[in-house]
Amino acid sequence: MSHITILLLYVLAAVAFMASRLPRFASRARPLFFIACIVSATGIVMHGEALLGLVLPSQGFDLSVGNAIALIGLELAVIALFAAIEPTLRGMSGGMMLLAAATTLLMGPSGDATAGVQLAWQVRAHVLVALASYGLLSVGTIVAVFALIQENRLQAARISASNQLFAPLETTEKLLFAVAAAGFIGLTLAIVSGSTFVNDLLQQHLAHKFGLSVLAWLVFGVLLVGRFLRGWRGKRAVHLYLGGYLLLCLAYFGSRLILEQIFGRSWS
Repeated sequence: MSHITILLLYVLAAVAFMASRLPRFASRARPLFFIACIVSATGIVMHGEALLGLVLPSQGFDLSVGNAIALIGLELAVIALFAAIEPTLRGMSGGMMLLAAATTLLMGPSGDATAGVQLAWQVRAHVLVALASYGLLSVGTIVAVFALIQENRLQAARISASNQLFAPLETTEKLLFAVAAAGFIGLTLAIVSGSTFVNDLLQQHLAHKFGLSVLAWLVFGVLLVGRFLRGWRGKRAVHLYLGGYLLLCLAYFGSRLILEQIFGRSWS
């Protein structure tokens, strides 16, 4: 029941955020914004509490794909709420809230027998940091897609009332690089902390995962350096971001799929 409640709160917040940007609701934009903030904040608190109990059962850790995606959804909702402080980003915030709503349907216990196994707090902290950084960079991917859509609409000179739902491209790019910087810091901490738990990369089946993660870290690092030193923007920056994210996806999902489904081994 709580999952449905969270979903409805997010959907309501999304509708209010997007309506506040449409010209026909201009006179009610402020109250709609406040309603959206209150409703989304309530959903975020409920989402966080529900997810915490699922991901951290007792002293174990439930790493189901559904809960990992729901964590990304939680980060989506949080970033959407803060992004909505900038009026031009409220249309995008509404879209992000809808995506966050969809992820709540995937929350639930995985039924994995290893979920209740006790883990040291250092390991639990590392996994949380890794998941949080992956989630942030996933949110950045969604923002990057928004940026590509905006740029294509601008080039095609498409003018309609729905344009109000899109922020200026420069504003969207600023949000993208802010999320990228936060995700890069988290990824750095995850790689450094994770390396302290690895005794033998080959024996623990982690060489491919570690290598791809470091490669993704380098791509994001180059992107951020290029942004701050050379002012990179536009499709080149977005495509580089998406390339780094693809490497990160291969590091986690690709490695896990190959090892568990093909070789019948576990990298964890």
